[in-house]
Amino acid sequence: MGVFKSSATPQNVGSGSNGDRTSATVRPDPGAAFADYDAWLEACPSALDSFDQMMSMAKGKRIVVFLDYDGTLSPIVDDPDLAFMSEAVHEFVKLNSVYYAGSHGMDIMAPPRKQRSSDSSKYQTRTLDKNGNEVIIFQPAREFLPAMQEILNELKEQTRDIEGVSVEDNKFCASVHFRVAREEDYDLVEQKVTWVLSKHPKFQVTKGRKVLEVRPSISWNKGNALEYLLETLGFANSRDVLPMYIGDDRTDEDAFKVRTICIKMKMPACLPAFLCP
Repeated sequence: MGVFKSSATPQNVGSGSNGDRTSATVRPDPGAAFADYDAWLEACPSALDSFDQMMSMAKGKRIVVFLDYDGTLSPIVDDPDLAFMSEAVHEFVKLNSVYYAGSHGMDIMAPPRKQRSSDSSKYQTRTLDKNGNEVIIFQPAREFLPAMQEILNELKEQTRDIEGVSVEDNKFCASVHFRVAREEDYDLVEQKVTWVLSKHPKFQVTKGRKVLEVRPSISWNKGNALEYLLETLGFANSRDVLPMYIGDDRTDEDAFKVRTICIKMKMPACLPAFLCP
């Protein structure tokens, strides 16, 4: 795990009264890194090692599965436009009974069902998908779309000269990717995004894995989307339902806080997944 990796090279620290570097050195303690990792692993055990425990929790219950896309259904790649699912996964998500949610849950498409929340009905519209099937579109941030387009154009303008940076249009969220940018440009990217946001106080930025995501400052995230879907499906207060959420990024942690079994993926795919507390 890179976060627990320590350098093998001793580092000079401190300075004398005249500002010169002293000969004092700090040598890394490999034991401390392993201790930190052991403590983390105890709080977030391997999902594979805990499989029997999960199956015991699921006994006699219906499992409702929620899946992140980038990094979970598809691998992490340098170009987000090339984050494709495998053929097997693609066949699965083509099912009509699958619910789709994008932009951190601010853009949800679902099969028509009886609405159970009057507070949410004003954000819903009925329409037809490309196959002519009736679907429900739920968009709690619809009023922010014009401003979101302005921000998207400004972000592209501000970052176009920074090599390795791309701006992804997720409709209700603009994602500024810098996975292949030079490390010395990371601060510059953040400065550019911060400057654009300074002109749009109703928007906020969240940090992911080498991505800055700009979205409306509303009380809505992946956790709220998960709760909305459970309610829409009629599972919100069901004792015989076990929700399971699988994701890999910081923004997925909002969903982990909901009453679910949460599994956090680690990339590359050969690394195990972990249960989250």
